Amino acid sequence: MKLSNYLYELPNELIAQEPSDKRDESRLMVLDRSTGQRKEQIFRDVISYFKPGDALVLNDTKVIPARLIGRKETGGKVEIFLLEKVSTGKWKCLVKPGKRLKVGVKVDIEGISAEITEHLDSGERIVEFGSPDKDIFEVGQVPLPPYIHNDSIDRNRYQTVYAKTDGAVAAPTAGLHFTPELLARIEEIGVEVLRITLHVGLGTFRPIKTDDIDDHKMEFEWFSIDKIVADKINQIKKNGGDIFACGTTVVRSLESNASEDGQCLAGARKTNLFIKPGFKYKIIDHLITNFHLPGSTLLLLVSAFANREQILDTYRQAVESRFRFFSFGDSMLIF
Repeated sequence: MKLSNYLYELPNELIAQEPSDKRDESRLMVLDRSTGQRKEQIFRDVISYFKPGDALVLNDTKVIPARLIGRKETGGKVEIFLLEKVSTGKWKCLVKPGKRLKVGVKVDIEGISAEITEHLDSGERIVEFGSPDKDIFEVGQVPLPPYIHNDSIDRNRYQTVYAKTDGAVAAPTAGLHFTPELLARIEEIGVEVLRITLHVGLGTFRPIKTDDIDDHKMEFEWFSIDKIVADKINQIKKNGGDIFACGTTVVRSLESNASEDGQCLAGARKTNLFIKPGFKYKIIDHLITNFHLPGSTLLLLVSAFANREQILDTYRQAVESRFRFFSFGDSMLIF
């Protein structure tokens, strides 16, 4: 498969630089993959597609204040970006300026000490901190995606209303549209609202750099599915209910732990599952997602759930209708 087959034209002004005024008032594009028909609605209308006995699965990961600004002993400014916790007080990180932050360099971050202890082959560093995570998080900033150039945004709008488990460096953005009230209404009609965890990494923003899609390698991300949640998903499917996945992270978690006969398995581990056209879905029936970057792994995932032609046609309509794209953009339901 060629990457060029998954590109589309997107005017820069359609890349959302701020969230909608109210979470559930963003726009919703509905694609019926059985017919190819599309409908433009408001996000809160998503409730009309659920029926009693269905399940909505959310990712409860919480974006950590991963961006740390400090100074070396010599006074030079340093940026440390937390990627993954290795152990207590020890993190895998990106650092700037990379060439000057060698093993042994010490950094002060608003009174918190940090030392570069290892230089990984990937260019990342292992950094050991002299304070607990809660203190590190107090001096850090919640990062925004690189295509958002608006630093005045309330960082709480880059968290879902159900964010709970610290560990992500990027938000599961499909969930940003839900409000507590909308989730309560969905539950009231007899839908199970279930939560899993996948800690979103920077790999979600890293582009495919190979002409042949099959040569791309996904980065690992940690996820967890509780046994109670797995059992409920299996029972709902057995009873004829549908599984709505909120976001590509939920998709990757559930499909990474699917048995050959379509059972959802419980467990916690890392996954680098690359979902692309040709993939056979075993767990999910419907997908709530945002509009994704041209040529991205996320665009390939949704193209595998519907098909390439349907997705690119829908994206063309979204551009013509001036939908807002990417993290703070509008939403899509593939039904």
